Amino acid sequence: MRRGAQTLALLAVGAVLALLGAGAAQAAGYRYWSFWEGSASGWSYATQGPSLVRPEDGSVQGFRFAVSADSQDATKPRPAPDFEKVCADTPAKNGSKRVAVVIDPGTAADAPDGETPPPLRTACARVAKDASSAEALAAVAKPLRYDASAMLCAISGYPATGCGEQVSGADTGGTDGGAANGGTDGGSEAPTPASSDAASTAGHGDDGGPSAGILVGIGAVLLLGIAAVAQARRRRG
Repeated sequence: MRRGAQTLALLAVGAVLALLGAGAAQAAGYRYWSFWEGSASGWSYATQGPSLVRPEDGSVQGFRFAVSADSQDATKPRPAPDFEKVCADTPAKNGSKRVAVVIDPGTAADAPDGETPPPLRTACARVAKDASSAEALAAVAKPLRYDASAMLCAISGYPATGCGEQVSGADTGGTDGGAANGGTDGGSEAPTPASSDAASTAGHGDDGGPSAGILVGIGAVLLLGIAAVAQARRRRG
């Protein structure tokens, strides 16, 4: 009985350590550009990469550089989406469309070591009617930089180095981050942090903490261990 009690106690300790490890993993994030679509109700995290989105004339597309764990934790562009303001001096023209582009490089806390984020800027891209959001970005924010897997790494040369690198919880600067990637033709696919949302949120609650199931399971193991130890002591007595 004593051996059984010790085993259960060890299981309980292991469960607690696993929970702590899961919390540490959740604290890690990624530093990258996120892609957003604007509307009258505000910003929405894009469900497709900018190479796949074909915005209509009058659309607003946003890009935000920040640190986040996944799309649920993504930092929105700071300015409200306002097509009329951004494209006020760009009249409509037959055979083309206008797309308001918001480029938010984030704060100093979001920046890689040794780099300073450039000022936030907006631009009105006049592009072909069938142009993608990525092509609208390329029209107003060159140079763009991509990695070998077609991930968008830099807009207008920022940041100078790095691409979607993982950072520890202590280094995360964004309070709410996301990501957008682009192919060498200005296209994009979902980045690793965004595409792994299901994996990164598994076992965690809506606030990023442990889920109720994990807490209940650990509580049950602890109770079993305590009960076994108490029973063993009563028998010895």
